[in-house]
Amino acid sequence: MAKLYFKYGAMGSSKTAQALITKFNYEERGMKVWLIKPALDTRDGKSTIKSRIGLAAECDVVAEDADLFALYESAHGSADVIIADECQFFTDAHVDALRRLVDERNIPVLCFGLRTDFLCHLFPGSKRLFEVADSIAEIKTICDCGAKATVNARLDELGKIVTEGDQVLLGGNDRYIAMCHKCWRAKIKKQKSID
Repeated sequence: MAKLYFKYGAMGSSKTAQALITKFNYEERGMKVWLIKPALDTRDGKSTIKSRIGLAAECDVVAEDADLFALYESAHGSADVIIADECQFFTDAHVDALRRLVDERNIPVLCFGLRTDFLCHLFPGSKRLFEVADSIAEIKTICDCGAKATVNARLDELGKIVTEGDQVLLGGNDRYIAMCHKCWRAKIKKQKSID
C-alpha cells in the first residue's frame, strides 16, 4: 500500500541529496520517477534540483495554480513514484493532490523540505504535510555547538541573524545557517546587547 512521506530537516541536513539518491535507487531498479518541485524555488535554476554536495537532476516545475492530480493523470500516469523537493513551498491544494494520488492511484509520494522558516514558523506546505502524511521523519543536522539543529537562521550580509522580513527569501549557505534553538536565541540576544 502506497504512503505519503514527509522527510523534513533544517538547512544543510541533506534533504535534497536524499531525494536525489532515492530517485537514483528507484531508477536503478527500472522504475519511473516523477521528480517535481514548486515553481517558487528558482535558486538552482528553474527546472533543476541540486544538492549542496553537487548531486543534480532536471525536474518538472509545479506552478502555484497547477492541479497536480491533473498533471499526473495527463502526462505522468506511468510513474511508479513521485519525489518532491522543497515541498514547504507547496500550497495546501498541491499537498492535497499528492495525498489524493496516494489514496486513489496507489502511488508512493516522498516529500522533502523544511519544517519552519527563519522565525520558527511552519511553512504552509509543511503544515499541511504534518496534517496528512502517513509517515513523518526528521533528517537531522547539527549546530556549531554539536547539538541538533532545528532553526534555519537567516543571515544578513554581515553575518548577523535576521529577525524580520518576508517568510520566503531564497538562499543557501550564503543566507542561512542551521542552529540549535539555544544558540540562535543566545546570538540574537548578544546582537541586541551590542547594538
